[in-house]
Amino acid sequence: MIDHLGINCADLEAAKRFYDTVLGTLGYSRVMDFDEAVGYGKDSPDFWLSRYEDMPPQREVHVAFQAADPAAVEAFHDAAVSLGAESLHAPRLFPEYHERYFGAFVRDLDGNNIEAVCHQG
Repeated sequence: MIDHLGINCADLEAAKRFYDTVLGTLGYSRVMDFDEAVGYGKDSPDFWLSRYEDMPPQREVHVAFQAADPAAVEAFHDAAVSLGAESLHAPRLFPEYHERYFGAFVRDLDGNNIEAVCHQG
């Protein structure tokens, strides 16, 4: 996955529903859940969502999640779009990054650029 990253969400409950499903396609799940924050990962919380009333609006964040294979990248993209994400780049090879870079990019419900990628495409 990544060694934790956190983003702020306008609607934490909607963000939980979105990431429960989308990250589930990649084999990740909720591993910690607090009133104002939730952590996702496999064994430890590597990705955090939070909501704080006094937090100012945020800028777009880009997060790339590791996927096991191209099928997982495609499942991630399909799940995200079905939950209201905007497709930025459908699943494909990105040879400009390297010859086996297979990824998909979406804009999540809070405007962040979220990617799933595998390096065996």
